[in-house]
Amino acid sequence: MERIQNYISHLQDVLARLTIADVRRSIDVIMEAYHAEKQIFVIGNGGSASTASHIACDLGKGTSVPGKPRFRVISLTDNVATMSAWSNDVSYEDVFVEQLKNLVNPGDVVIGISASGNSENVLRAMQHAKDIGCQTIGWSGFGGGTLASICDVNVIVDSDRYGPVEDVHLILNHVLHAWIQEEFASN
Repeated sequence: MERIQNYISHLQDVLARLTIADVRRSIDVIMEAYHAEKQIFVIGNGGSASTASHIACDLGKGTSVPGKPRFRVISLTDNVATMSAWSNDVSYEDVFVEQLKNLVNPGDVVIGISASGNSENVLRAMQHAKDIGCQTIGWSGFGGGTLASICDVNVIVDSDRYGPVEDVHLILNHVLHAWIQEEFASN
């Protein structure tokens, strides 16, 4: 029981320390992309790859409202054939940047999710996106890592434990989804 309570208490503390202004700015950048009909790309590894897929699903399908334009969103974690080809033929460190080179345009948004903030394949993709004029959003933990120095907007989860960082990233996805649903319902 005590281990369960400790985990939940840590998670509650981490949530209480989130910088709400950063969360709001992250939402604003995504909404600006939506209104400008820009694409949104989401990337991450492991649990963060699952979160990237979840974000793409919730933005692409979960916010679809009859009569309103839809989000143009792609998770670059979802095509195993493409990922394994780039990993095998070039390197795993370039698995996302090479996909972006085929798809991304200046003004698009790229969301990089990395609990440590130091995943090399995420960093390379985010740097490429920034270099060509994309808006970049980093969701990380562990103090932000290198990702925080690259991105225009950062939401840094104040924890050095992977589970709670990943939990909060999923919560951020649901906060984003709820925000959009309310905005669409009010317009």
